[in-house]
Amino acid sequence: MPDPSTELPPFPGAVGLSHLRVYDSEAPDGVRGGTPHVHSVCTEAYVVIGGRGAVQTLGPEGFRETPLEPGAFVWFTPGTIHRLVNGDGRLEILVMMQNAGLPEAGDMVITFPSEILDDATAYAQHHALPEGERTTLGTGDAARARRDLGVEGFARLRASHERDGRAALEHFYGQVGRLLAPRTADWKTRFEAGPRRAVDATARQLDALRRGDASHLLDASVHRIAPPPDERRMGCCGTLGVYVADAA
Repeated sequence: MPDPSTELPPFPGAVGLSHLRVYDSEAPDGVRGGTPHVHSVCTEAYVVIGGRGAVQTLGPEGFRETPLEPGAFVWFTPGTIHRLVNGDGRLEILVMMQNAGLPEAGDMVITFPSEILDDATAYAQHHALPEGERTTLGTGDAARARRDLGVEGFARLRASHERDGRAALEHFYGQVGRLLAPRTADWKTRFEAGPRRAVDATARQLDALRRGDASHLLDASVHRIAPPPDERRMGCCGTLGVYVADAA
């Protein structure tokens, strides 16, 4: 019999799952929290498991601040620029990401100031964390500096949107598209291997059930993933304990 702790099928719906402890340090504007950014093809969902705060969002509907408290469930679609605010310093969230594998492949863009977004080389330099600063074993200084630069750009973008409306978003989304275009070569492969594979499996099961064939139920199994290690990844919004990163 296979060991259920090692023989893992694709996670349900090819969803990515991680445990997030939101940064509790202050940005230059005095707000404690994470790095503002936007996802290009993935919906993101939060299940709040501890602490209180909010998620600031900017999109076609304008700027909003949605409260987060234990038990709250919030999600937003691609194109929603978002920033987590750690109100009481203890905000912890289970984060579910659509299209596991694509967020890890870089489907998001940080809201750096516009002059950086216009320069792919400069963007890459400001986005990347040095080798020794990619986990909680580092000082966290590089992640905070990246966050602070993203907050600066977010404030500028919010002001531009208040002044120019939709045109400000169109300009920003254009920058996002130009930055991401060179990175997307393997995204379709990841999508085919994960999300589409999961959907196709359900379609086959429905076709079989229509014929009265429930033989796929003989593949039923139970699986467990151990808690993430103490050494956590320095993410955009906080430190990450990753359960499921890539689609199997």
